[in-house]
Amino acid sequence: MARLSRQEAQALTRENLLETAVEHFLECGYAAASLDQIAEDAGYSKGAVYSNFKNKDQLCDEVLGRIRMSKVGEIAGHLTSGTSLDAALVDFEHWAERTIGDKRWTLLEVEFSVRARHSDEIKDKIASGADHARALIATVLRHLATASGVTLDMDPDAAALRILSVGVGLGLQRAIDPELPVGPLVDTVREILQVDVPRASSTVGGAH
Repeated sequence: MARLSRQEAQALTRENLLETAVEHFLECGYAAASLDQIAEDAGYSKGAVYSNFKNKDQLCDEVLGRIRMSKVGEIAGHLTSGTSLDAALVDFEHWAERTIGDKRWTLLEVEFSVRARHSDEIKDKIASGADHARALIATVLRHLATASGVTLDMDPDAAALRILSVGVGLGLQRAIDPELPVGPLVDTVREILQVDVPRASSTVGGAH
């Protein structure tokens, strides 16, 4: 087996640390997360963490960025799966039921966002992450509109802002009360795409 170059070894170390940090931050939250423990669990020294990440804030920001892109990727997969739009939206609702309001992810987002109160750098990082998420959602909407022959009444970028805003607000509420329905988010997507399909669940308290 060929020996890894220095750059390849460093990239592998960084990836292993990031993968370990994702689970650690989700499990412990920001404040309780330990860089020492992350390094130990990944099989490295604490120095390896600081060789790859400026500080705890940067590591948490990259953790959240990876989680967000994973979730948006899942959404894109459901909505562009090649099935009918009706079926894709039903799949999207099932995904939303499983994902929107996930306590570990949602509360980590909240905890990290609070730090932006005293840090413009963190504020800028969070804003950049939201911009990226909105751009990906807008791309999916454009794809769906083209594939379905739908002319969107709303600019895709504005529609993406609306979807993300509803999703974030609903996620915060469902982190406290998981029984709240995801209907408002699904309705928003359906309205934007001008589709009327039966949803898997729509009543407060979830499916019965």
